[in-house]
Formats: sequence, C-alpha cells, structure tokens
Amino acid sequence: MTNILLICSGGMSTSMLAERMVAAAKAKGVEAKIWAVGEQAADANVGEADVVLVGPQMRFKVPELKAAYSGKPIDAIDMRDYGMMNGEVVLDKALALIG
Repeated sequence: MTNILLICSGGMSTSMLAERMVAAAKAKGVEAKIWAVGEQAADANVGEADVVLVGPQMRFKVPELKAAYSGKPIDAIDMRDYGMMNGEVVLDKALALIG
C-alpha cells in the first residue's frame, strides 16, 4: 500500500484531484491511499505519507517542506496537470518519486 498525501492551501480542489488519482490507481491495479489536506493539516498527516505532492499554488514551499520532513519525497504538482485534474499523470509522478 502506497500512501500519497496532497497538500494545498485549502484542500478543496486538491480533493478532486485525489479522487481522480484514486480512480487511476484502481484502473492500474495500484493499491494506494490518496488524500488531500489543507496546509494547516500538513503536520498531522505527513508522517503517514510515503510521498507528498504540493499544489502548484504552494510550490514555493517545497524547499521548506523538504527541510522539515527530510528523507521524504516531496515535490510540486505540475500546474497543467493540476488544472486538467489529470489524476493518472499525477499518480505516475508520485509513484516515480518513491522509486
């Protein structure tokens, strides 16, 4: 089971992306827990995550998050993939970050 956490400023639109990622994971036969939280809930959720993806509106926080949670793969979601709610591409990115 892979745990993928999405963080954004509010958590609303990222929740829709998480749903698309869940659907893509099921279609690919990937067992994953994928959930989205707002920035204020990040600390309470990062420990459970294998990989963290940050909404494009918060990409400037990636270095800060990497420093705070060293050893955990963290990256920003591509703005185009986020805007198109492309769950499959974002899922593939998350899985690639884990290796």
